Amino acid sequence: MSGLVTTEVAFAKARAGGRSALVGYLPAGFPSVDGSIDAMRTMVEAGCDVIEIGLPYSDPVMDGPTIQAAAQQALESGIRTTDVLRVVEAVAATGVPTLVMTYWNPVERYGVERWARDLASAGGAGLITPDLTPDSAPEWISAADEHGLDKVFLVAPSSTDERIAMTTAACRGFVYATAVMGVTGARTSTSDLAGPLVARTKATTDLPVGVGLGVSNGDQAAEIAQYADGVIVGSAFVRTLLDAPDDRSGLKALATLTEDLAGGVRRG
Repeated sequence: MSGLVTTEVAFAKARAGGRSALVGYLPAGFPSVDGSIDAMRTMVEAGCDVIEIGLPYSDPVMDGPTIQAAAQQALESGIRTTDVLRVVEAVAATGVPTLVMTYWNPVERYGVERWARDLASAGGAGLITPDLTPDSAPEWISAADEHGLDKVFLVAPSSTDERIAMTTAACRGFVYATAVMGVTGARTSTSDLAGPLVARTKATTDLPVGVGLGVSNGDQAAEIAQYADGVIVGSAFVRTLLDAPDDRSGLKALATLTEDLAGGVRRG
């Protein structure tokens, strides 16, 4: 079984509506396994087109402090890879494409072929692999191809044109343009590196290009939506839940933020 709507279809639907897609990220198991399911369903209902589910990992070298704090909370409450797959299944049941964003080590430990099979069975659309490059990913590429899963690799401002071409050729679903050098996190202003990176990436592929660079409100989302096919938001969603006094007010604040961001991608 695969997700009801593929990632490319979700991007195409947004494009047909004259807008960017809103891609929302939260770690599985934060604030709890069921709490993360409720949170992601809230994000879908409030306007997210694609959901990225983080697989909490003990050495998150590319994550900023906000996402690290949430992942640590999930790890301390004993989250397992099987729990992550249960979250995938619950969120994919909404009909919105659901990808897992993970460092490579947990997948290798789980077993690459077994992971691809179980992710597909749960209705997952694919995998975003921040620390895995296509030239070191033959096992994942083969398993993903066998199970029809998206392979989302990252390009950065430091990537050469040759590297971007090699990366986009290996992608399926969309390309993830990370336009901030360094760790992730919400920022008060958007990066001037994003536009040129998207242009360089689009010169090599017809796939949609999503941009992640610390967007935290609708105005920033509108700015990026002018040139990107997708606006990827993570830390701002996580921070909203971290700051909430209780689960109920957290979900309410999450819905408000999602609606603001969804309005932004439509203005852009």
